[in-house]
Amino acid sequence: MSTSLYPSLHKHSLSLPLESGITAADFTGQYWRSLYYFNCFRFAIGSGLLIVSWQSEFASLGSYHYQLFLYAGIGHVLFSGLFMLLIRLRLPGFNRQLAIQVISDIAFFSLMLYASGGLQSGLGVLLLVSLAGAGLISRGRLALFFASIATISLLLQETYSLWTIDHYAAQYSQAGLLSMAYFAVAWLAHRLAKYTLASEQLAKERGIDLANMAQVNQLVIQDLQEGVLVVDQYGYIRQRNAYAERLFDLNSSADKAERLKLSDCIPELANRLTSWQGDSSISFDLLRLAHSNALVRTRFLPIQADSRNGVVIFLEDMGRIQAQLQQLKLAALGRLTANIAHEIRNPLSAINHAAELLEEEQLESNTDPRLVRIICDNTRRLNKIVQDVLQLNRRNIAKPDLIDLHEFMGKFLEEFCHAERMDRNAFVLRSLNHHWVSFDRDHLNQVLWNLCRNAWRHCCKQADSVRIELSVAANENNVYLDIVDDGPGIDPQQVKQIFEPFFTTAAGGTGLGLYIARELCETNQASLDYIEGPSGGHFRIICQSNQSCL
Repeated sequence: MSTSLYPSLHKHSLSLPLESGITAADFTGQYWRSLYYFNCFRFAIGSGLLIVSWQSEFASLGSYHYQLFLYAGIGHVLFSGLFMLLIRLRLPGFNRQLAIQVISDIAFFSLMLYASGGLQSGLGVLLLVSLAGAGLISRGRLALFFASIATISLLLQETYSLWTIDHYAAQYSQAGLLSMAYFAVAWLAHRLAKYTLASEQLAKERGIDLANMAQVNQLVIQDLQEGVLVVDQYGYIRQRNAYAERLFDLNSSADKAERLKLSDCIPELANRLTSWQGDSSISFDLLRLAHSNALVRTRFLPIQADSRNGVVIFLEDMGRIQAQLQQLKLAALGRLTANIAHEIRNPLSAINHAAELLEEEQLESNTDPRLVRIICDNTRRLNKIVQDVLQLNRRNIAKPDLIDLHEFMGKFLEEFCHAERMDRNAFVLRSLNHHWVSFDRDHLNQVLWNLCRNAWRHCCKQADSVRIELSVAANENNVYLDIVDDGPGIDPQQVKQIFEPFFTTAAGGTGLGLYIARELCETNQASLDYIEGPSGGHFRIICQSNQSCL
């Protein structure tokens, strides 16, 4: 994994080789904190020795020269307190401070060891802890050097005690064993520091790899052509990509500072998630989003084995997929219609002309007039199919205009009823406000013509049998145009097929009317749906609102 995605992270930027020098820039706050805790330990040891020497009558501390022991202990405590302040100021450097503290420990403990009567006091063991701590803090550097100084100091102290203390029996064998312990502890600290460095280095590399992988994943998620939502076990959206923000009209900057609850901002999706958590095998229909009027396919994927610990929700925008398929379909239709339209229309014209001649001669012959009528009717039907197919090839050309639906519908109903010779009283327009939408006028006229003709065919053909209702959606971003008739509605088994091409329930229908109407709506960033209700269904056009005024 390349580390170029994180310019500030380098796998070897904090490596501290055991045999090479360490500059001040290499030491991070972790090293200084370790040195501070080590100094706190030194301060506690010195204070403890002073308290024990004052309060305990049985301790041998300072048995030979109590005043020297007291001065050495106080000096050790004051020196430790001074270095607490210097560590905060980070003056002098890390290496120098550590060396001064360890050497001061050796010096003060040697004085206290001498004042307490030599090795028999047991104070020499305290240097083991100091040497081990110094070796670990310095990552093994100078550990053997500090052990050498401690050994030399111990032997010098033992020799000086032999010269100055009466009846003192030198314990060089015990001093040698203790010196060997010093070197053993220093060597173990050196090895532990080496393994610690290797572990830290591996952890840093893995951390950088994980950070790079997380950033790559984030880039992949952001570039996905489908919405992605990561929802935790409490129903809060923990992560989302830009496509999901566009689908649900989420603020990409302000809302990321606060956690959004899925049930509050997208209740319809939260309901589906709850149903899916109860039964993961459930199959959902396409979801129409109220925020963007987009038609999406929802897919849920649990983060862990239990879906209640967190879920990744994928939202596949079917409008984008349908647009891509439509481009392929239009290209194929373009080639098809260009090749066959001329070939079909010429024979149709000849058949129609021959039927007209037969109709003129039917009075002179015994030709059945029904045969002529059958020929003319089927000729017109074939010609209508060709026109519809040609219209499919031209549907992607839209010239949207700002339309006042209330005014447009009033004029349309007058023109429609006059042209189709229908009772105007059968159609009623219900709208309190003037709703403005962006739509191609010719496309909207063609869609409404088809829907109103279907409504008239299935209604009771009485006053107010067909209602045109205009309303605003709950999100105030969409306008609903409902065409409702008092007919029996569509058979529930046929609802999923009504928008398929060449599917029709009418005897002389082509099966392209509703299909073309939906295609024209999608061309104008709108949608056409069939809404089922308790008293029958109706068609609804959902348009994007440009302005709503009284």
